[in-house]
Amino acid sequence: MVTLTENATKKVKEIFAGDPGLTGKSLRVLVEKGGCSSYQYGFSFDEKKDGDAEVDQVGFKVLVDSETAGLVAGSVIDYKEDFSGGGFAIANPNAKSSCGCGKSFNA
Repeated sequence: MVTLTENATKKVKEIFAGDPGLTGKSLRVLVEKGGCSSYQYGFSFDEKKDGDAEVDQVGFKVLVDSETAGLVAGSVIDYKEDFSGGGFAIANPNAKSSCGCGKSFNA
């Protein structure tokens, strides 16, 4: 399915810890049609739905719906910070190409 690096795991835990309203929810990794390369990545905090795959992380769970699963299988999600800010970066072996911003891809 998907793997989160140590940096990504730390950042997600920070987000959960900073918002009590997220208690009981999981991190959802999703792909939507759009962006400059056909598909774009998205993240939300959600509850498990029928058909979702669930991956246990240390301290939280990651959800992926059945449509997204095939597009992100084997992906590694990292969190990077630099002089311009921080953000999640996805290394997706299923992407044939991606845009310069790293938020959209073609499969």
